[in-house]
Amino acid sequence: MHPAFSENAQGAIELSLMTTKLVEETLADLPDRVAQIAREQNFTGRSGQMVRVPGADGAVCHIIAGLGEGDSPLAVAQISAALRAGVYVLKQSPAGWPEGWVSAGWADGAYRFDRYLSKKHTPPQLVLSGSQMVRAAQRREAEAVDQVRDLVNTPAGDMGPDAIEAAIRELAETFGAEVAVTLGDDLLEANYPMVHAVGRAADIAPRFVELSWGEADAPKLALVGKGVSFDTGGLNIKTGNGMRIMKKDMGGAAHAIGLARLVMDAGLPVNLKLYVPTVENAISGNAFRPGDVIMSRKGLSVEIDNTDAEGRLILGDALTRASEDDPELLIDFATLTGAARVAVGPDLAPFYTDDETLAADILTAARASGDPAWRMPLWRPYLSYLKSPIADIVNSGGCMAGSVTAALFLQKFVDVRHWVHLDVWAWREGKYGRPAGAAACGLRAMWAVLQNRYARG
Repeated sequence: MHPAFSENAQGAIELSLMTTKLVEETLADLPDRVAQIAREQNFTGRSGQMVRVPGADGAVCHIIAGLGEGDSPLAVAQISAALRAGVYVLKQSPAGWPEGWVSAGWADGAYRFDRYLSKKHTPPQLVLSGSQMVRAAQRREAEAVDQVRDLVNTPAGDMGPDAIEAAIRELAETFGAEVAVTLGDDLLEANYPMVHAVGRAADIAPRFVELSWGEADAPKLALVGKGVSFDTGGLNIKTGNGMRIMKKDMGGAAHAIGLARLVMDAGLPVNLKLYVPTVENAISGNAFRPGDVIMSRKGLSVEIDNTDAEGRLILGDALTRASEDDPELLIDFATLTGAARVAVGPDLAPFYTDDETLAADILTAARASGDPAWRMPLWRPYLSYLKSPIADIVNSGGCMAGSVTAALFLQKFVDVRHWVHLDVWAWREGKYGRPAGAAACGLRAMWAVLQNRYARG
């Protein structure tokens, strides 16, 4: 069982969640004494507001908590983030709020990254209701999200390409998958030249990791994740502020690993392939340079305009490799551009696809899961920004439409019908009581898409 959940309601404190719109109607459904205490404390349902109701023995027996206007599916995180360790049982939640929103928000707020802290965190626990299948699904999602956050929050000194490989091997061992790794200079012989070029300057060798799971005759699902364990920017070095949180530049790999975990844990009937090119974009005498021309696995030559546009290079080789197996669906996650954050901010997961049905499915799943996503344009006229005078394509299109041109660059290496690229931040500022740090962006939405697409029977 996930540490933020419980199945034992004995002695649990009752919890009522309310929005500002329906405070009086909801209070009317509570015992008169409880409702009266809430009114005396001027409870309005604003986000994070809590009323603690004592029982006959003076101990808290009921908590009434506000969710604001109810427009954030993870607003429950502010409640679980503020509560002391203990067991809580949900008595009321706003009409129309799926139970999955409550459990996802609860687990989100209860999470703390305490690997390096001497005092470990004991989270409050929510009693899960519903069928065993529903409880298992809620546990599964929370564990996958926690793994994404743990991977991204871990400093690069402990989460280099070797540690990312180790995380995938551990996942494979847990679920009976197979792993193959191409390491260091073997990348050149195996035709992963862009992965090698980006990672060759680091002390820890670059590598290409493949995980395989499922029945051979099942629909082929390919997941690709950008695994840059730390990004200095290369010779186009970042500023100190720009480099400060670049341990998160493997967030795409973390998301792909998390989604692969969900697929295997749920036993989704697919033939799964996970592809993670993982490198450190370091600086040394043999670092790749602006102006270099690098060949790709696909055979396209790429002129390097900016060594800080390295993620799309390793993804180019990975997307080519994934396309060679002709998957029915190809999904890639990457912390690819700051331009995506400028466009849609920290909360939305922007995605790119030219598959209209898939785009509609993602938007529907995002709304249902409470994991917001936003479709962005694959505007082909902007390919002009990627023209090179000496190579087939340049790796950086300049300052305009940066997230669009990055997606168009990736599309050059995709040869499948159904593909979507998510340009995620994998991070967030402190919000709703949740600490600043790693965040899962679009993971639950894409998991909902896969469940709808490949559900058994």
